[in-house]
Amino acid sequence: MNIIEIENLHKSFGEVKAVDGISFTVKEGELFAFLGQNGAGKSTTISIICGRLLKDGGNVSVNGNDIDGDITEIKRDIGVVFQSSVLDKQLNVYENLKSRAALYGIFGDELKSRIDELDKLLSFKPLLKRTVGKLSGGQRRKIDIARALIHKPKILILDEPTTGLDPQTRSSVWNVVRTLQRNERMTVFLTTHYMEEAADADNVVIIDQGRIVAEGTPHELKNRYTGDFITLYGVDEENVKALDCPYRAEKDAFIVTVKNTAFATELIIKHKEIFKDYEITKGDMDDVFLSVTGKELGGDEK
Repeated sequence: MNIIEIENLHKSFGEVKAVDGISFTVKEGELFAFLGQNGAGKSTTISIICGRLLKDGGNVSVNGNDIDGDITEIKRDIGVVFQSSVLDKQLNVYENLKSRAALYGIFGDELKSRIDELDKLLSFKPLLKRTVGKLSGGQRRKIDIARALIHKPKILILDEPTTGLDPQTRSSVWNVVRTLQRNERMTVFLTTHYMEEAADADNVVIIDQGRIVAEGTPHELKNRYTGDFITLYGVDEENVKALDCPYRAEKDAFIVTVKNTAFATELIIKHKEIFKDYEITKGDMDDVFLSVTGKELGGDEK
């Protein structure tokens, strides 16, 4: 079942086409990665899905509800963790969660029960009386997630959820996300600058200048847009040149680019005298992104 359906979505700001006719679907219960540089159209698309921004054209439905209809139901189905925390720094953690829960009619014993459930997932109860402004970045991110989950949404939108976090906290955030997917069948809609996070997605859409430039599973995208890499050790550059493949020198090795594993195998058999010490690796999602956009994620044009 598709829980999000977007067809020919358009949104412009003056002369700038922020979203230029994109179409894609997100299946219920999947981890969906939506990738693009800053300004590519990701945040605009998310704002439209959440009902924070009006579209210029196209169709958007969330859990069977059209975005042009009653937005209340759609907002109940979505929880959002923004890159920048939206918590009130002057209030303590409990007050932040209480005020958010009140928007969904959650009070008293029901609120206490929901905080208990979320604490089992996120372990934040010792922070309840702490002022948000005095929390660490990792602690604040936990509360951002709890806030997004307070009303038991079907879809969790994570907009750069781990940017700026230390590796341990990043790992903790992803343990929570995977638990939600596994136990609650929650759909996770992710934007990220960390390509290893996108590599775990069920499906990926890459957007550039408001248009979709690639989509598929990580495996499909790597097969379609990148090749394999052979790292050769202890060889002279003249021998590497003789392979007649693109290569680059890197420290004490040469990295040779080949179109696929089968071609690498043929090359190794044909040039046994060169391949004494080597390893083969597949292209990763960074290579995919660079191949389809000509840019590095978070970087400038290449």
